[in-house]
Amino acid sequence: MSKRLTSGLLGSLVGDALAMPGHWYYDRGALRRDYGVLDHYASPRNPHPDSILWRSQYTPVNGKGDILREQAQYWGTRGIHYHQFLVAGENTVNHRLAAELFRQVRNEGGHDSTRWLEHYVECMLTPGWHRDTYLEECHRGFFTRYAQGKALLKCGIRDEHIGGLAQVPALLAALPGTGREDHRSLVKQHVALTHRHGNVLRAADCLARLLLAIADGTPLRTAIMREAGDWLSTRKAGRWASQPDEAVIGQVFSPACYIDQAFPAALFLAWKYDGDFDAGVIANAMVGGDNCHRASVVGSLLGAANGVPPRWLEGLEALRDGTLSGALPDLQAAGGITP
Repeated sequence: MSKRLTSGLLGSLVGDALAMPGHWYYDRGALRRDYGVLDHYASPRNPHPDSILWRSQYTPVNGKGDILREQAQYWGTRGIHYHQFLVAGENTVNHRLAAELFRQVRNEGGHDSTRWLEHYVECMLTPGWHRDTYLEECHRGFFTRYAQGKALLKCGIRDEHIGGLAQVPALLAALPGTGREDHRSLVKQHVALTHRHGNVLRAADCLARLLLAIADGTPLRTAIMREAGDWLSTRKAGRWASQPDEAVIGQVFSPACYIDQAFPAALFLAWKYDGDFDAGVIANAMVGGDNCHRASVVGSLLGAANGVPPRWLEGLEALRDGTLSGALPDLQAAGGITP
């Protein structure tokens, strides 16, 4: 197991848990009024001033598609926080699935798409396994098709959101060996199980290349320049770095979840805060929007490049609730150590 890739996984989980209370805040003033500076884990609270959950709808075809269960009652209600029942340090559902993927691939010594999808279905349909009120379009689309009787491998939809990258750091950290091309192929194969969108798959491959390059010792900014030039101009990033983050992630790039904006926004934050894990994940949390899923990129790249300071591991629910218990010694060894 590469310490750098393991630190990348930890960084993504930390970034998500830190950002979770401010997830999908677009009014940065409201985010600060509600939580101050998100430089520590915090619990979400209602009302969420920017919540659009009241406009969302999901009606399961049958019991095989009932992934909302007790949470369904809150859909259609104004002011509901998307993660209202999570506690400080807890991960949102896409990152909880990432931890499950890490455990399965590591325990089984490799990745099997069907085995993973069977586990995904089991998790999502187990009462109480997740406590998120909101579930993204990728899950709703997948389980609508699953409930209609489609084969597991054909239930993914053409989803173009950055949430499709949440499991990339976990998969790379869990895979045995160092086969760069094999790992890239498996990443794209895995992401396509739920996100069959060309740009998401292209971004997933880019993130994989970046993490693998950093694991091989390439400095973060050099890796972004070499591997992500089609997503982010480092020359422009150098100019933008003097501006407030709220201006760049708001005027240059949208803070929203669509991959064409969210991925370069995340790359910019990782580039700007190269060398400072804390500052990067805090900045990502405080610019709001889809900060939880940008954390898949910001947290993993900064974690792989710099290690994860030990203070972030204390209170991270994924290390306390048993999800990663089998890998806990290795994970703790990787966290807090500059690779």
